[in-house]
Amino acid sequence: MANHGNVTGFSLESTEVLRPSNRDEVRQYVLEARQLGRPLYPVSTGLNWGYGSSSPVKSGCALLDLSAMNSILNAKRISLTNPVAVIEPGVTQAQLHHHLKENCPELMFNVTGSAAETSIIGNALDRGVGYLGPRREDVFGLEFVTGTGQLLQTGFRRMGEASPLAHCHPYGLGPMLDGLLFQGNFGVVTSACFKLVPRPARQLSVSLALRHEANLGRFINALAQLKREHVMSAVTHIANKARTHASLMFGICTYLESQCRLTEMTLAAEASRVLSLVSPHQWTSLGGLAGSPQLVDAALAEVKGRMRGLARVTSVDDAKLALGYKVLHRLRCIPWARANAAAISAIRPLHGLATGIPTDAAINNLLWRFGQPAMNPTQLDESRCGLLFISPALPMDGEFVADVAKGMSNVGRKFGHELYMTLNIETENSLVAVVNLLFERTDAFAVENAKRCATSLHTYIKSRGLEVYRARADMMSDVVDPASEYWQAVRDLKSALDPDNIIAPGRYNLVD
Repeated sequence: MANHGNVTGFSLESTEVLRPSNRDEVRQYVLEARQLGRPLYPVSTGLNWGYGSSSPVKSGCALLDLSAMNSILNAKRISLTNPVAVIEPGVTQAQLHHHLKENCPELMFNVTGSAAETSIIGNALDRGVGYLGPRREDVFGLEFVTGTGQLLQTGFRRMGEASPLAHCHPYGLGPMLDGLLFQGNFGVVTSACFKLVPRPARQLSVSLALRHEANLGRFINALAQLKREHVMSAVTHIANKARTHASLMFGICTYLESQCRLTEMTLAAEASRVLSLVSPHQWTSLGGLAGSPQLVDAALAEVKGRMRGLARVTSVDDAKLALGYKVLHRLRCIPWARANAAAISAIRPLHGLATGIPTDAAINNLLWRFGQPAMNPTQLDESRCGLLFISPALPMDGEFVADVAKGMSNVGRKFGHELYMTLNIETENSLVAVVNLLFERTDAFAVENAKRCATSLHTYIKSRGLEVYRARADMMSDVVDPASEYWQAVRDLKSALDPDNIIAPGRYNLVD
């Protein structure tokens, strides 16, 4: 038996762990599972922290660990004129980044804020959001094994890898099956085409600090208009103070401890002083501008004009960060200079995300917070950190979103939780929120209290006519309604591709 304890505090045991190394072995495992009546629970790397990691939804599953399938299948053919990587599910953000850096540095890709060793395909299939946009839009031409052992390719990839259309035309001909594999349990994805993008001539990170919390709705609407007009076309992240401070604290403390030789007795107080100086606002947005120097300058001027009186706008690029750090670090004996040097040290990895460089900063922050900074980020599930995500989809209505955010915060306070909240402007008409609860996982009361809080937050979300856009393994029964004609139709489709319910039973689908 394999136990999959994880940061959510929810886990089920798997009967065994199967580790295929290629698609033929995946097919064989599926065929054997069908004969034995033993369901499989596929994971790419199992690092789906806060949503269930590698824990199955239902007991009695064998874990199908795809992490050994980590080939970039067209590695030698990636170029500016062929900006697509054909990757297996075990390919990580770090792996693809290093490959591009060494072989085609003119290209980058849409990275997420999670750890460098997380799976690209796994995150995309659960509709994760990167810094350039929804990961769902980056993936096409999927190859997958159905519950009957049949191997299918979507789009024009079904014409064969040698076809000039296989890795470039995302739609193919006829109905698109791709959508069934995103938050679906219709098969096991063994590879997919992943879009790459040219590295722009100039890239800026733009921080917008809201001056007055009461204007949050107006702030969101202004940012939404910039998105719709393609002035800020990438995802804009709007974080509350708790999230912003949590994102910066580890980097600030690391700088103060290593470069300023602060002792443990004075470190916390100094770090808090730095945060109050460099990040005093209740809501701060982080977005990006990219393109030719002229285009970026014009877009930045437009952003500043729209935000006049509403938010403080600060822009940085690699050169500006390097120069600022160099000057301020030399003057670190002066409190103001020391604070800003520490802030730059913490901001650098976050700016890197906007320029396509994966980082472990978010996970290192969690490990540091729970007193285990020496742990490898991939070991987060083995730490004391407790983490539950509640991630509602939201309409692009600033006042409504601000009211929902306030309501969620009020629910959190009833359970003694301060919510760590980010509102992501994902599309031109909608946002998604990523809200996390942190708790001490070694404390049984804290675990149960966090679970009750998460349940109450979901109840509140639904009372506002909303739903999560991404669900944890432990809440599938709460989001899949057996009486819904939609979910009944999804189950009927499942029966065509996986009649014995072998693949991930209960995951975004009815159990029976």
